[in-house]
Amino acid sequence: MQMTISDETGKLKLSRFYAGQRYSTKWQYAQRSKYPKGAIVAASGIVKGNKYGLTLDSPELELLDDAYGEIESMHIGRLLPVYPLTEGVGADLVRRTIAAVLPTAANLRDPLPVALRHECDLIELPTAIAQIHFPDDRETLSRARKRLVFDEFFYLQLGLLKRRQELRRGQAEQVMARSAVLSTRGELIERFYGLLPFRMTGAQQRVIDEILTDLNQTSPMNRLVQGDVGAGKTVVAVVAILAAIQSGYQAALMAPTEVLAEQHYRKLADWLTQLNLPVELLTGSVGTAKRRSLHRQLETGELPVLVGTHALIQDKVKFHRLGLSVIDEQHRFGVQQRAKLQSKGENGVCHVLSMTATPIPRTLALTLHGDLDVSQIDELPPGRKPIQTTVLTAKERQQAYELIRREVAQGRQTYVVLPLVEESEKLDLRSAIEEHDRLQQVFPDFQLGLLHGRMSSAEKDAAIEAFRANTTQILVSTTVIEVGVDVPNASVMLIEHAERFGLSQLHQLRGRVGRGADKSFCLLMTKPKASDDAQQRLKVMEESQDGFYLAEMDMQLRGPGEVLGTRQSGLPDFALASLVDDREALILARTMAERTIEADPDLARSPLLAQAVEARFIALMGGSILT
Repeated sequence: MQMTISDETGKLKLSRFYAGQRYSTKWQYAQRSKYPKGAIVAASGIVKGNKYGLTLDSPELELLDDAYGEIESMHIGRLLPVYPLTEGVGADLVRRTIAAVLPTAANLRDPLPVALRHECDLIELPTAIAQIHFPDDRETLSRARKRLVFDEFFYLQLGLLKRRQELRRGQAEQVMARSAVLSTRGELIERFYGLLPFRMTGAQQRVIDEILTDLNQTSPMNRLVQGDVGAGKTVVAVVAILAAIQSGYQAALMAPTEVLAEQHYRKLADWLTQLNLPVELLTGSVGTAKRRSLHRQLETGELPVLVGTHALIQDKVKFHRLGLSVIDEQHRFGVQQRAKLQSKGENGVCHVLSMTATPIPRTLALTLHGDLDVSQIDELPPGRKPIQTTVLTAKERQQAYELIRREVAQGRQTYVVLPLVEESEKLDLRSAIEEHDRLQQVFPDFQLGLLHGRMSSAEKDAAIEAFRANTTQILVSTTVIEVGVDVPNASVMLIEHAERFGLSQLHQLRGRVGRGADKSFCLLMTKPKASDDAQQRLKVMEESQDGFYLAEMDMQLRGPGEVLGTRQSGLPDFALASLVDDREALILARTMAERTIEADPDLARSPLLAQAVEARFIALMGGSILT
């Protein structure tokens, strides 16, 4: 089927217009009726020439309604808005509907103060809304997007700052009571410093000073400590715990997994028992009798420190005087879980120290933790040797095995990490169980252990203890060892299917080695035809040992959702803004939000702005500023 269009400059055929045997005669008749002779249309396509003249190849065609009035195409010859569609709703229908209601946007009142708009070079809200849908040109589209992206970031940051302000002032319902004022100087802390076989780094001491300053206030501390693998976050946390104990309060440390909780318990027990302070462990694996004993000791105040998993937030767990909650890998807990532990404090509130060994890019930290004070341990202890990191393919597997043989023969140990527990028919991946059996044949002279998430707690503990004692020289594991397993004698980390992991997770796994005095190696085994993105990611991993740099690169390469691993991590539902592409806009929005709150803490002088902040914060975060 062909059609000819013409204007004052000449005629043009629409080539192969709806051509093909799949179109019936009835359908073609309907098309002729839709585009009758004399109809005014707008057409767009690729102009081609042949011996018969010019044609418009595979054109986009739009029938214009009014042959005598002002004629304007909705989607030809202009920048075209693209909307998410659903079955039965076409793009033309959405565009025409938006165009019909768009004039009402002219009546919107702009919540942003005029002075702020001028300082940030932002256009008015009604103009931005009109231009983001039907822009006059690319420049106005860019200015419209700039304004709306700023709005998303600005309202979020204002909401987070107001939340922090309310928590600090004790005006939010859940923190009406004053928190414990903890003594920052005392014999316990000084004795603990004397136990350490090393000197604190400057970064550790700076963060400790920030924490102790917070603990000496009546408003509850809500601080996040970020630190790369091996930066010494646990030592910092112990100082805070001792500040609570020497002030007559109890402390709790909550970790997301039993493996990590067990690791923390061992470290704390090693230090605190030398200070004659009891510490206990509470997880889902603890027996009923032991659990009841711990509950009693907590309520009477006999037990000053309790380490555990989610078991700490059960209703039966009641503290005598909880003054400090330490939450490790806090991004693995939900907001309500963290709040529930805090509510177990005296009068329903306590100081909260959150920690993460997963460095978070600044933009992501501002978005997720804009209501927290953030400290960063950005200095590793002296003497930490860089881990030699190498990307290998299956063809180079024997090189990896030779390195493992050499290291184990010299008395050191090896991790082999896989992404799956059991073999999958859908994914061509080596599984932990299958690989354990296979590697036992490859290394018949060595003892191999197996560790994965489906094992019982007793089985996990036994596997880790055997590896810690060097009873097993090679530990085949899933990512359950990502955090919480500390074996200084391990010098080789072999990661199978490394292309399936993000940079931050690879860095966490790499951090399981390099904890002793020996040179350590990380081998990233990948399939030969890994994607370009995966190869780029692994190349970055080879070149850098800096967890904060790797976190930034991970977000650029994979996006914030993939870095966090789940939508439940609390990412706002932005309509336009991107944490990767709009970092400068976020920093500007944070700066302006801080200045706005400082000048007008309750936004009393800007009631329209106050209403917009509450409404937009709920839309972005799914909850009120005070929840």
